[in-house]
Amino acid sequence: MTPEEFIDAALWFPEAEESEPFGPGPLVYKVAGQKMFALLTGGSGGSRASEDGPATVNLKCDPELALELRGQFPAVTPGWHMNKRHWNSVLLDGSVPDDELVEMLRHSYVLVARSLRRADRERVLAVLGESSPPLGEGTPEVPTGVEG
Repeated sequence: MTPEEFIDAALWFPEAEESEPFGPGPLVYKVAGQKMFALLTGGSGGSRASEDGPATVNLKCDPELALELRGQFPAVTPGWHMNKRHWNSVLLDGSVPDDELVEMLRHSYVLVARSLRRADRERVLAVLGESSPPLGEGTPEVPTGVEG
């Protein structure tokens, strides 16, 4: 998955917002403008130039699943500059299948959305339902009921 494809997938989620709170470069993705569910650095999507290697994305993860994913994929490591128990860094080098990366992104979004205050949590999770961003279909459509 390219950084651009990752950006499209991250922004597909209900009330997902992109910002650069750390200055130009690292892209932060928040649910309902409140809590971060992804951080993209490197490549053309982040602070490091693409000559420095592939982009990296930090995603929140259940601690047990985080360990499983780290064991399964060499490109998945403890979260860089994050709580290493609850966050994974994933190198976007093509070694993690796109569908697996989309599942990791969805898992991160849902974990973070569940920590929102009740009204916000119920709203964004109801719109999301069981949906996931489509793969390789151009610009993904936002789930029904969400204004983009």
